[in-house]
Amino acid sequence: MADKPTVAIVVDSAASLPADAKQYRRLYVVPMLLHFGETTYMDGDQYSPTSFYRTLRRTSKVPTTSAPPPASYLDAFRRASEDARSILCLTVASRFSASFASAETAAKELHAERPAVEIRVLDSDNAAGAEGLIALESWRAASRGGTLDDVVAAAETIMPRVRLLAFVDTLRFLWKSGRVPGIAHAGTSILQIKPLFELFQGGISTVARPRTHRRAMTRLLALMRERVGSGCRLHATVMHADDLDSAQELLKRIETDHVCDELFISEFSPVLGAHTGPGLLGVAFWSRSARDVQS
Repeated sequence: MADKPTVAIVVDSAASLPADAKQYRRLYVVPMLLHFGETTYMDGDQYSPTSFYRTLRRTSKVPTTSAPPPASYLDAFRRASEDARSILCLTVASRFSASFASAETAAKELHAERPAVEIRVLDSDNAAGAEGLIALESWRAASRGGTLDDVVAAAETIMPRVRLLAFVDTLRFLWKSGRVPGIAHAGTSILQIKPLFELFQGGISTVARPRTHRRAMTRLLALMRERVGSGCRLHATVMHADDLDSAQELLKRIETDHVCDELFISEFSPVLGAHTGPGLLGVAFWSRSARDVQS
């Protein structure tokens, strides 16, 4: 055990991570579950995001989702404990999923099996790209040789700062999943509104109701500039649900507006996209001030 790296990171697939994240050493992704009728798929392992969203466009079925079972977490914890002396597990916000409770159950089982392995389960209070950015910052702290306390501190520093802004192409999927009343769906179908949402510190709010895709992107960028402020260095991920062209355009406009230390495109997690539908576009981000960078 003494020659092992200190910390491994485990995160659920509700996090929108870079496409090559599965190649990162000591970063383990536990798949959420997608249910189409009687068939269940493991997110990311059996169903790629692109395939999922294209199926969603063609089907009238309403998919459902569920958290990974404790057994899936336990398998990841066992593998992580072979590579590191301790584990930080980050989960999607507990208000959205039972993932946190499932991970805690598995952590107790691992402790009974391998009491020498220290493990902490942390509710990220976020989702999608926001959860992904927290996981990546935690992974970097671990890769620098930080202790478990150091890595947890890195995650907890980012959690209250990260924001997510996104707009949906249609409210049809939110309506079908019961997230909005039918009358709201009927009205927005006529007006072609592209509601712009913000996820911040565990709460979701509607921040704008532009009527076109172009206006929604412009409003998103304006809100992002307000949230980031001047003189800050940005960490961000542009998320899309089968709309890569728009994601690339948004990334270029963010590069124009901000000094970026981290900026990449990720696919919006299907376990969340099952409720928002294809065509979603958004960005998750947090920023460092000049003082933060110097310290």
